[in-house]
Amino acid sequence: MRIHIGSDHAGLDFKSRIISHLNGQGHDVIDHGPHTLDPQDDYPVFCIPAAQAVANEPGSFGIVLGGSGNGEQIAANKVKGIRAALIWSEATAIAAREHNDANVMAIGGRMHEESEALALVDLFLNTPFTQDVRHIRRIKLISDFESNR
Repeated sequence: MRIHIGSDHAGLDFKSRIISHLNGQGHDVIDHGPHTLDPQDDYPVFCIPAAQAVANEPGSFGIVLGGSGNGEQIAANKVKGIRAALIWSEATAIAAREHNDANVMAIGGRMHEESEALALVDLFLNTPFTQDVRHIRRIKLISDFESNR
């Protein structure tokens, strides 16, 4: 599976651990940066390109992370075709995939212990969309709005 990932300075160390974890599972991970620590960097510079890559490559997923994941989620959701969800529990990881067919997960590197966060990454990536008609309808309403605004 192709996974695009981007962060900011607050997520840099944790991003490296996620990449190692995913590479170890055989995923193809594309790192959109940052690649060095700059405490003054800005998450949109890295998270928007990660989201754009997901939008341009159907079937791929994205992970954006920072201190809380909030700003990173907001930035990713500005990209047409992206449904980014802030993942902070097993329930949010499952619902984001099953109900929203989320293609990008945002996670706070300062909000979770490493083992918990890696479990949330795995749960998000391995939970399928239900294909339930009501969820498809809702996603289409969002996509139609996005296309017509």
